[in-house]
Amino acid sequence: MELIANVLIKNGLLFAFLIVGAVMWLSYYASHHLTRGRLHGSAVAIIVGLVLAYIGGHYTGGSKGLSDVPLFAGLGVMGGAMLRDFAIVSTAYGVDLGEIRRSGLVGVLSLALGIFLSFIVGAVVALMFGYSDAVSMTTLGAGAATYIVGPVTGSALGASSEIIALSVAAGLIKSVLVMVGTPFIAPLIGLNNPKAAMAYGGLMGTTSGVAGGLAATDKRLVPYGAMTATFYTGLGCLLGPSLIYFLIRGVMGG
Repeated sequence: MELIANVLIKNGLLFAFLIVGAVMWLSYYASHHLTRGRLHGSAVAIIVGLVLAYIGGHYTGGSKGLSDVPLFAGLGVMGGAMLRDFAIVSTAYGVDLGEIRRSGLVGVLSLALGIFLSFIVGAVVALMFGYSDAVSMTTLGAGAATYIVGPVTGSALGASSEIIALSVAAGLIKSVLVMVGTPFIAPLIGLNNPKAAMAYGGLMGTTSGVAGGLAATDKRLVPYGAMTATFYTGLGCLLGPSLIYFLIRGVMGG
C-alpha cells in the first residue's frame, strides 16, 4: 500500500484526473437515475466537490480542501488558476461570432441585460452583508453571474480566497435554481422555441443550469440556450474585472 501511495503521490496530476473522472461518472449516474436529469450531472459533481473540499479541510485543518492531503495534492494543480483559465480560453477559440448574430437584437440585449443585472444584484447583496469594497462586490457580483466568472474575476482583481469561495457558492446556487425552476416557468414565459431559448440562455447565463433546465423542458432547445449562455460566460469574464469593476469602484468611491 505504501508503494502504491508513493506512486500516486509522484503522479499527483494524473491521479487527480482519475478522481475527477470518477466523480463526474458517479454524478451523471446519480443525475440520470435519482433525479431523471432534472438536476444536471455537472451540478451534482460541483456539490460533491464542495463537500469533499469541506471534509478535506476539516480533516487537515488546512485551507485548500483535499489538496492539503499529500495523496490528493494533484487536485490543487488541476483545480488551480492555470488549467482553469486555459480551459476557458480554449473554449473561447471554438466560438463563432456569426452564430450570436442569428439570435438577432433579442439575443444581444438579453446578454447585456443578463450580465449587468446579475452583477448588480450580486453586488447589492454583498453590500448588504457588509462587503463594501469594490473588489469584493465585483467578485461576488461575478459569482451571481456564474460560478466560472466569479473565480476568474476574483483572481484577476486579487480577491481573497474567502470571497472567491463565496462567489463559487453563489454561482452554484443560481445554477441549481435555474436547473430546477426552468421546467416550471417555461410554459409561463413561452420558452418553447429556439429564439426564446437563446434569449433565456443570455439572461440566465449559467451554462450547466440552462442546459439542464432546457433538457428537462425540451431537449431540442438545449443547443440554442447553451450557445448564448456560453457567450454570457465569456463576456462576464471579460467585463467583470474591467468595465464593471471600474463602474462599481466609481460608485463606491475608491
